Amino acid sequence: MSEVTCTHHGDIAVLTLVHERKLNALTTAMLHQLEGYLHDLEHDNNIRALILTGSGEKAFCCGADIAEWGSLSITEFSRFWVRDGHRIFDRFARFHKPTIAAINGHAFGGGLELAACCDIRVLSNGATLALPEGKVGIVPGWSGTQRLLRLIPESVIKEMALFGRRVSAARALSLGFAAEVADDTVAAALQIAAELGDISPRANEITKAMIHAAVGEDRAAAIESLGSAAAAASEDREEGVGAFMNKRRPDFRGV
Repeated sequence: MSEVTCTHHGDIAVLTLVHERKLNALTTAMLHQLEGYLHDLEHDNNIRALILTGSGEKAFCCGADIAEWGSLSITEFSRFWVRDGHRIFDRFARFHKPTIAAINGHAFGGGLELAACCDIRVLSNGATLALPEGKVGIVPGWSGTQRLLRLIPESVIKEMALFGRRVSAARALSLGFAAEVADDTVAAALQIAAELGDISPRANEITKAMIHAAVGEDRAAAIESLGSAAAAASEDREEGVGAFMNKRRPDFRGV
């Protein structure tokens, strides 16, 4: 059985990929569950942060389950599998609350691409990173050649994607991809998330949107969201809505 579970540690949500027999490889069901949890957590004002991890000690996530996509037609593979994954991963990357990947083991292919969607990453000492898609005749499909390039140097991406080399936890830390390396990644992630108690959630949300706009992560929506928030806080907005509801001409003051 493959699934994604959600547990709560106070105001911190922990999503766990549970497909340990296949090193937490992602299935269609897991992708849809992940999307559903993201929707619910986005609207839960009691949640301050989100941690993503995998079950067991061997792997965070070793990518997409070949049994799920191996028999798909070319059209099904490109139109649905790749695009559905992109949609869900994009939603994860644009989650407005702070996110931490607790990488408790190998993060390969889609697993590494999923970890790249989080704001920061904590790796276990034995964790390794890889983009092994070429070994099964495909290419990175969930932003391994796009979003991941903003976090790891191009030459290192080429090492992994073109030559099949793996990156150790120590090297990932030196590259800045990992925030820290720890024996217990979930415990370390929970400790980091606990520090959010002294930080304004709204300030964090706005700061994350500004950073994303700067690096091109959902830039159009980030800019319009920030602009809309500024407009919504104005007296003109109250006047405009009030005038519309009362069928009168608005008296805008520009404040």
